[in-house]
Amino acid sequence: MNAAHRQREQDFLRAVFESLGAGLFVTDLSGRVTASNPWARQLVGRAEEQMLGQDAHDLLHRQADGRPIPREECHVLGVIGTGRPAEGSDEFYLRADGTTVPIIWAATPLMRQGQVDGAVIVFHDFSLHREAAEQRATHLAALEELTERLTMVAEISAVLSSTLDVPKMLHRLVRLLVPDLADWAAVDLHDQDQERDMRRIAVRTTGDENRADDLLGPLPPLARTPSTSALARVMRGSRPLRVDADAPSRAAQPPLAPAHRELFDRLGGHSAVVVPLSTRRQVFGALTLGRTGERRPWTEAEILVLADIGRRAGLVLDNARLFDRQRHVAETMQRQLLTPLPQVDHLQMAARYQPAQSAAEVGGDWYDAFLLADGVTTMVIGDVVGHDLQAAAHMAEVRNMLRALAWDRQEPPSLIMRRLDEAMTNTSDAPMATAVFARIEGPEGGPWELHWVNAGHPPPLLVTPDGHARFLAEGHGPLLGMNSALHLGLGWPDAREALPARSTLLLYTDGLVESRHRSIDVGLAQLRRHAAALAGRDVEEFCDELLARISPSGDDVAMLALRVPAWGEGADGESPPLHAQSPAAATRGAPGSQVEGSPVRDTS
Repeated sequence: MNAAHRQREQDFLRAVFESLGAGLFVTDLSGRVTASNPWARQLVGRAEEQMLGQDAHDLLHRQADGRPIPREECHVLGVIGTGRPAEGSDEFYLRADGTTVPIIWAATPLMRQGQVDGAVIVFHDFSLHREAAEQRATHLAALEELTERLTMVAEISAVLSSTLDVPKMLHRLVRLLVPDLADWAAVDLHDQDQERDMRRIAVRTTGDENRADDLLGPLPPLARTPSTSALARVMRGSRPLRVDADAPSRAAQPPLAPAHRELFDRLGGHSAVVVPLSTRRQVFGALTLGRTGERRPWTEAEILVLADIGRRAGLVLDNARLFDRQRHVAETMQRQLLTPLPQVDHLQMAARYQPAQSAAEVGGDWYDAFLLADGVTTMVIGDVVGHDLQAAAHMAEVRNMLRALAWDRQEPPSLIMRRLDEAMTNTSDAPMATAVFARIEGPEGGPWELHWVNAGHPPPLLVTPDGHARFLAEGHGPLLGMNSALHLGLGWPDAREALPARSTLLLYTDGLVESRHRSIDVGLAQLRRHAAALAGRDVEEFCDELLARISPSGDDVAMLALRVPAWGEGADGESPPLHAQSPAAATRGAPGSQVEGSPVRDTS
């Protein structure tokens, strides 16, 4: 029974040994193979007789390229020496056909009577696992790179849309690209004033910034540049172009090639990419990015990302130039409408207009002053809702409506304002507007009185010669363009205020007292404080110094100031003429009031 039992055990162990779904072989103390199973022989492509008695390390253990491995570095033999199990996955076995197979293995010492008598090695083909792991690593690296690129593109998009100041935007752009994508970057643009000329606007490098600054400035005209040069080809072909460090020197001294050559000479590098900054309609310039040292050459994926960045920058440049043109038209329109002030013998006036710093902020601010048919001087300040070229056009429409309605009507300001509101509502597409319309009434030599209404506008400021300043809050009514009188039963109450001798009346738009960083209440308090301190200045200095002290930013600003002379004196300190009549008489040189073109100061 005992012999039969042992035989059955041996048969069972042999069956397990033979059918085990992994390679298995046994070695003696010297490392020679004493047994192997079919799976092991299949994995290494060898017959049983080719393995029995062979040194396992010399027969099988190799580096990935098939080169031998020193015996002392064999971890399997180490199991025999230490008597401790071991495992690994970074090993290769040599097949009979000369190829190697990556394996994952585990080795256990073979013990007989408490002594190490050899080793048992179990191993699997690790090819599929290794390939899957390498593929996962490759996909993960690609995903990480894509995430980095998408993050960079998102950051660049935010930078490009953060300002319409082109030089500032381009300097921010190259700061993002260097050093993440390149070791240096340069931006060349068409000069807006001279479309055929080019100018280097921004340069960024990981090295000495002084070297980069020396590269800024005008470039040779594109019209005289051979089409073989890299910059000219990109500007004309509107596609990214690779350039190596030797390419610029191959041409026979084309004007733009030395300009690119200078980038390599001053900033170093082995390769670059020149990317158009363009839209479908126009190429505005080029972005050149260079790499130095051991950094790899540009890949197609990176060039695609750069091309996308170039298109985004081109759209922003297109918008910036459009806004600039709109701003120029709007400012020109506003300046044309800001007519010279009437110079009446007994009154002094001064006006200032400061355009918005941003093209998007150019709006509908205006001031006006003119003589009515009855000889009374009017003062107007207003602001049409909106900040664009259309707002400036609506401002011109509302201004001319008011002039036409007020010119020959001897009516109180409240009725003039009501007619203007009805006209805007029924005959114009102008949106809402705010305005102050005032008459300066009184006999020759004074005293004079302010007769006004206020349609939702910041209140006039009256400054007495002793430095007391207060806002005139009376006469306040709804905004224009709402047909308030008809639909809401609202109106504009007439208000009157005596104008003390040598006092100053200031009308202004909200850009003087309100900004993104300052509330209107704070701005009004600041205006009153500064105006009071300037009460003793003449009216021109009063306006200049007030703008300098407040330093408004953002929205456009219009100001209209009136200085009342001492009673019985004209504007020059002399007694006024006996009679002031219509502007028609003044234009003919009559001895009454006179209208002289007084230049309006533009503080832009």
